[in-house]
Amino acid sequence: MSAGKIITAAFSDETIRELKAGDSVFINGTIYTGRDAAHKRMFEACLNNEKPPFEFSGSAIYYAGPSPAPPGRVIGSIGPTTSSRMDKYSPLLISRSLKVMIGKGKRGPEVIEAIKKYGGLYLSATGGAAALLSRCVKAAKIIAYEDLGTEAVRELQVFMFPAIVAIDANGNVFPSFC
Repeated sequence: MSAGKIITAAFSDETIRELKAGDSVFINGTIYTGRDAAHKRMFEACLNNEKPPFEFSGSAIYYAGPSPAPPGRVIGSIGPTTSSRMDKYSPLLISRSLKVMIGKGKRGPEVIEAIKKYGGLYLSATGGAAALLSRCVKAAKIIAYEDLGTEAVRELQVFMFPAIVAIDANGNVFPSFC
């Protein structure tokens, strides 16, 4: 495992290919949140040839639903949710250029195959550290599906957001995280 590479979102194909399972990373830039209900809507949008709520190419989606922001803060606690709940939607979204996913827990074989086929990454964020992870969020705004409340799609500006490469573009799995 490396000491930590600073990477910038949106992610280039070159950056995605360079990262290996077990690498520690710190993300700077724009990422998006989305959980089960938002994934279902994005999946349906793709099936209907509609535009997704954000440009998938080079983007990262963080499987999280933040708590309300306390006074003086940009966002409340924002820990990762269990990624396998998005597995039924992920292969199609990956095939439509969603390259980077951030969450916790195992991914199914169909997701790993889609990551290999289309050149993506699955990053693991630390579960149980939601309050600490929120300190890496410098700005947040809802951009889609506001009716979903905490599960709405948010655009986050992050700085030094920590993660581990759990599955790399070659389908290699870092066993401690998957």
